[in-house]
Amino acid sequence: MPRTRIHASVSGQNIHSIVLVDDHPIMRQGLRVLIETQPQFKVVGEASSASEGLQRVVDLKPDLAIVDLSLPDRGGLELIKDLRSATPETLILVLSMHEESYYVDRVLKAGARGYVMKQEASDKLLQAIQKVFDGEIAISPAMSSRLIAIFSGAVPDKNPNPVHLLTDREMEVFLKLGEGLTTRQIAEALHISVKTAEVHRANIKSKLGFNKSSEVVHYAIRWIEKH
Repeated sequence: MPRTRIHASVSGQNIHSIVLVDDHPIMRQGLRVLIETQPQFKVVGEASSASEGLQRVVDLKPDLAIVDLSLPDRGGLELIKDLRSATPETLILVLSMHEESYYVDRVLKAGARGYVMKQEASDKLLQAIQKVFDGEIAISPAMSSRLIAIFSGAVPDKNPNPVHLLTDREMEVFLKLGEGLTTRQIAEALHISVKTAEVHRANIKSKLGFNKSSEVVHYAIRWIEKH
């Protein structure tokens, strides 16, 4: 099936279609206003959850999906993987409140083409969008240098924070614990069984070196507050 595109042009440029996936309506409204200050960009759809975002992207086949990592029904990392599978031609840019250094590796491996923190100035987002459309990876210069050094073998790929040991799914469970959800609520939110959620929780406790589940919860809450 051919991709849906906005066929108008501005000064000979095609207008790139964009879908926003973020659970905060005010954030989406602000993003739409900001993005459409650039005549070559057009927001063609919005979604407030991962499942809705996947459906919107499948239906609209935009050139780019801008995705938040913290979504009410499933994590953004899993959504990125689903989008790459369902609509491989749609580019993906992550816009998140979380510290870049903890997620860049994960989102790039999942299939996204860049990462911008919500705390950045608005022009950084516009620059990142254009970079992605130009075929580049849109991450900060500091993270770019770090990744190049790691991939070239100049520095070891090591991080003292054990959170980096968590798998993508364990990371999603970890964040839900930090939001105060119970194991059953996490299972419902991530569409997994309670048993699977319990296994993930046990693995998180082991990898982070805690003896009690309550310690994991307290650590997750503090981690979210800092990042």
